[in-house]
Amino acid sequence: MPTAVQVTKTGGPEVLEAAEVDVPAPQAGELLVDVAAAGVNYIDTYQRQGIYPIDLPFVLGLEGAGTVVEAGADTGFDKGDRVAWQGSLGSYAARKLVPASMAVKVPEGVSLETAAATMLQGMTAHYLVASTFEVKPGHDVLVHAAAGGVGLLLIQLAKARGARVIGTVSTEEKEKLAREAGADDVIRYDRDDFAKLARELTNGEGVDVVYDGVGKDTVDGSLASLKIRGLLALFGAASGPVPPIDPQRLNSGGSLYLTRPTSAHYTRTREEIDWRSQELFDAIQAGDLTVRIGGKYPLADARKAHEDLQGRRTTGKLLLIP
Repeated sequence: MPTAVQVTKTGGPEVLEAAEVDVPAPQAGELLVDVAAAGVNYIDTYQRQGIYPIDLPFVLGLEGAGTVVEAGADTGFDKGDRVAWQGSLGSYAARKLVPASMAVKVPEGVSLETAAATMLQGMTAHYLVASTFEVKPGHDVLVHAAAGGVGLLLIQLAKARGARVIGTVSTEEKEKLAREAGADDVIRYDRDDFAKLARELTNGEGVDVVYDGVGKDTVDGSLASLKIRGLLALFGAASGPVPPIDPQRLNSGGSLYLTRPTSAHYTRTREEIDWRSQELFDAIQAGDLTVRIGGKYPLADARKAHEDLQGRRTTGKLLLIP
């Protein structure tokens, strides 16, 4: 069995290699963890392709969950603790060193697989609705790729804050999942003009915020969907990077706001990490937040997971199981 999935050259999913990788003993501030599950995210594909450059070779993966095998000094964790993390490269592995500053304890009642599926996408959904644009009762929210891992979480979190949620999806199956998650309206953007329908659904006003992780294929319609002084949170680019946008476009669209947020800037302190993760775990334990795991792959099948993710053949969260 491989111990890790390594990238020695950038490119397509075929560059992912199962490899034996030595893991040293933890130093002060570090945890040695037996990984129970690692999350697969779109940012992994950007790093694999070299869009986000990383010195080669490297082990892919930014999130996971597992059990502490050994704790270095000054960590606040003990052997046997169940932990999860996001933002720590090298998570596609059977065993990993995790900075204690990035780890959170997983409460009883939350499985390690659910915790692994929650961290990066859950923290993303949380910062988007709680900080990037603070969703409040009465807001109209448009969520692209509403049946994806982040999309399903965004629907639930925005609904819990009292918003009306419009989702966009590409298949009948994904429409069903978005509605089950609580979307008030669902638009099939593979066949309909979502900007036109979003305006019709809001009496011509447009939505307060668009959460767009799709990018190139949706950005024009996203801007056209916004009400005056609305905000586009462009948090990903699953369809490809967005071309440069003339600021005058924001003016003519209604003094619009555009932001390109990333998780690292919303989890800069221990307090932020604890706040976001605790709210997510509390909601899961209360039954108010469902984390859909759409696929589990053996660690050695990381290539297949990437192919399925980029081929838009997936819903919910994908996990690699060592």
